[in-house]
Amino acid sequence: MGRAYAGVLGYLAAAVTFTRGVIASGGVEGTVLSAVAAMAIFAVIGFVLGTIAQATVDRSVREQFELQVQADSSTPAS
Repeated sequence: MGRAYAGVLGYLAAAVTFTRGVIASGGVEGTVLSAVAAMAIFAVIGFVLGTIAQATVDRSVREQFELQVQADSSTPAS
């Protein structure tokens, strides 16, 4: 999930930066440099957030599974 978030946030940041450069009639070099920097920064942020989200989901699913197994093993079989 971390790589997916990194890709989405990185490309979104680059697209927003390119759009801002076009609207503001910015120079090509400055716009591209800003877009690459924004993509790198937001890709790192997305990777970290995605990794945290994946760990949270994994932990929650594991806990729910363990509770279900415990509940199933404590009920008498018919």
